[in-house]
Amino acid sequence: MSPSRHKGVAERSNRTKQTSAPTNHDRTDRRVGGASTEKLRGSMAAGGGVVKHILLVRFKEEVTPERLDQLIRGYAALVDAVPSMKAFHWGTDVSIENMHQGFTHVFESTFESAEGVKEYIEHPAHVEFANVFLPLLEKVVIIDYKPTSVN
Repeated sequence: MSPSRHKGVAERSNRTKQTSAPTNHDRTDRRVGGASTEKLRGSMAAGGGVVKHILLVRFKEEVTPERLDQLIRGYAALVDAVPSMKAFHWGTDVSIENMHQGFTHVFESTFESAEGVKEYIEHPAHVEFANVFLPLLEKVVIIDYKPTSVN
């Protein structure tokens, strides 16, 4: 299957578009050299704060471009169906380093907290979608992380 060439973004209609620039919420003192290790550990261990849910995937060969488009639209629709899911972005590998290990697509969802990810995972709309999506994957890696700025 050839990877789809377009990129996608879905966000809650009542939210402002996310940018790569940190928000005031993200501007907490997280300087590695300046902040105490207790403060860094405390902010990362707490349930609050933005969490990114990342999937690196390779679809099975039988997934057609039309089916892939349907899956991506279904994934993006979860932003409106699951209250804790604040944004969704996806794309295909464009790296020139050839270190993708066979992964072709990236899916990123944004949540306001680790609790929000838990709510998403248990939400009936996500469970239904995952039961369709996951069997079509040849391989997948899923990582949740809290973005941290080092200034």
